[in-house]
Order: sequence, then C-alpha cells, then structure tokens
Amino acid sequence: MASEATIATLAGVAVTLSFPFYLYGAWLVLDAEMVTWSVLVTHLQYIFVGLVLTTVPVVGWMIPRLAAQFGGLAVLHALLGLQAYAMLVFALTGIVRIFQAKYAANLYRDPEQDIDLNDLHENMGAWRGRLRVGVFGYVLFWLGAYLIGVLRYLRLYIG
Repeated sequence: MASEATIATLAGVAVTLSFPFYLYGAWLVLDAEMVTWSVLVTHLQYIFVGLVLTTVPVVGWMIPRLAAQFGGLAVLHALLGLQAYAMLVFALTGIVRIFQAKYAANLYRDPEQDIDLNDLHENMGAWRGRLRVGVFGYVLFWLGAYLIGVLRYLRLYIG
C-alpha cells in the first residue's frame, strides 16, 4: 500500500490540476460573444473535470482522515473547503433557474434572438446575482482552502 505522503502528494496534484480546468471553463464563457448551447456544454465539461479532480481527493482521502487531525490548520482547511462547496450550491440555485428560463426562451438553440436576459423572467437579476456571488465565493474559498492545504502538506510531509 502507498505511504501517506504518496497519497497526500497525489491528492495535492489532483487538486492543483483542477484549477486550470476551472480557469479554462470560465474563459470559454467570458470569451464567447454569445453563450450558445455548445459553449455552455463545453464550459460545463471543463468545470465538471475540475470538480472531479477536487472532490475525489476530498471525499476519498481528506474527509476520512479529518477526525484524526482535528485541530489548527486542519480545521481551517476543512472550514474553507466546506464553505467553498456551500458557495457552489448557492451558485447552482441561480444557474439552474437561468438555464430553465433561457431554455424555455430557446436561447441555446437559436442564440440570434435579440432578447435582454432580464426580460426572460422577473427574477433573472436575482438569479444572476446568486450565480455571480456563488462562483466568486467558491473561487475565493477554494483558493483559501488550497493555500492552507499546501501549507499543511509542507508542514506534515516536507519539513
């Protein structure tokens, strides 16, 4: 069986590799003049890979070990990570509703329509706000948890 340091290294590499997927997925949407169905699906594929690269080590290795390490930086690391996922769920409450409204208006299959997103539904502004706050919060807390994780790794396995 692999040593704890080896598993910690693999977990750290997986989480580190997730960040470029998040960045590229975000860039796809930001760079598109119009977010079509194809752009959205490609964006979600990259984001999904990033989430898998982060979530598998968290669920498979970090959470089971948390009780044995409960204290100091481990608590902060877990708290920031948990908050990141809470912000992701908050973002999803907005994106699901935005997706439903855009799909109902056929904006993914026929993106040439000249429709203001806020005209699609009376709550569109609130949903877009949830999405922005959730995504910003996820990235902020993910970065905090990542940096604490790197610090913990260095303290526990390097020196």
